[in-house]
Amino acid sequence: MYRTLLKEDIDIRNYVKKTFYQAAISNIEIERAAADKVRILVYAARPGIIIGRKGQEIEQLKKKLQQMTGKGIFLDIREVKRPETDAQLVAENLALQLERRVAYRRAMKRVLSSSIRAGVLGIKVMVAGRLGGAEIARREWYREGRVPLGTLRADLDYGVAEASTTYGVIGVKVWIFKGEIIQKKTKGRAGEIPESVDTDASA
Repeated sequence: MYRTLLKEDIDIRNYVKKTFYQAAISNIEIERAAADKVRILVYAARPGIIIGRKGQEIEQLKKKLQQMTGKGIFLDIREVKRPETDAQLVAENLALQLERRVAYRRAMKRVLSSSIRAGVLGIKVMVAGRLGGAEIARREWYREGRVPLGTLRADLDYGVAEASTTYGVIGVKVWIFKGEIIQKKTKGRAGEIPESVDTDASA
């Protein structure tokens, strides 16, 4: 049963991402409230591409997924308003630039500056492969701002993508630091769980 549902999730994600690649999809969440119903939340920078004119595209998507799964499908399309702060979208953007033969250092610095301007506190970008057509594969990374990878309090977003170039596949990884998650002290009863709040240096 678990393997069947796992394969179904993978098939759904692959189909939606491939069909609506231009929509810049960041994440796809799949929820099952009942055995015969599936709720799919799609986070995209350009949701209009998925919805389509008068909702035509989303209706076609719904019918296709119902055919694939044999279950009732409920679609919820949500907009990613600042794609420069989303690690997955930044990674895919960088991969696309590499596929378009933009120099990898220039592309890396470009996404770094865009994310910092968008308000993130820190970003680290890593690429690995035959960079610049080199004979030997290597990795290179740039960082701007603070990216604390060793603390559980850090609100870190992580994204990964691949660029298919004439020299082979180049792997892309992105870490974005948005702030810290701290425990807010409350004067509750003994044993009461404190409220978790997000803090941001820009607040």
